[in-house]
Amino acid sequence: MNAADEDEFREFVRGRSTSLLGTAYSLTGDRSQAEDLLQVALLKTYRHWPAVRSTDHPEAYVRRVMVNQRISWWRRRRVQEVPDPLPDRAGPADHSTVEQRDELWRALGQLPLRTRAVLVLRYWEDLPEQEVATILRCSVGSVKSQASRGLRRLRAVLESERAPGDNEEVPS
Repeated sequence: MNAADEDEFREFVRGRSTSLLGTAYSLTGDRSQAEDLLQVALLKTYRHWPAVRSTDHPEAYVRRVMVNQRISWWRRRRVQEVPDPLPDRAGPADHSTVEQRDELWRALGQLPLRTRAVLVLRYWEDLPEQEVATILRCSVGSVKSQASRGLRRLRAVLESERAPGDNEEVPS
């Protein structure tokens, strides 16, 4: 396909994609499937664009491709994609994440046991204040004040451990 044909196809897509997406949505009933259907139809149209553009109604051609593609998908009765369940916690993304986690655990180790327990239960385990209070057999107010003081102390410990000139952010 020459550059002029590609430019004409891009203009067609820019001008008609919203309308075509509406048709695709009507055919599928799902936004993500509609986007996939439109993408497949546009790819097939692109491959035959010189012939399609010479017709009076290139948009009708794309719509027909979408209908045919949707029927094909329906006939195949594809197994729906089921994403793998997400882990409770994300694994380390890179080496710096492991270093940051190690630094945080060392800093937590310098806090009093009760403060450390509040911070771990409240923020690491993501438990509500009431549940932390029940586990630690104290009041919700005590959990709140321990968490506040603990975070402040944790920040201070982390800041004191950092080398001068270190530009990493301190967790808040």
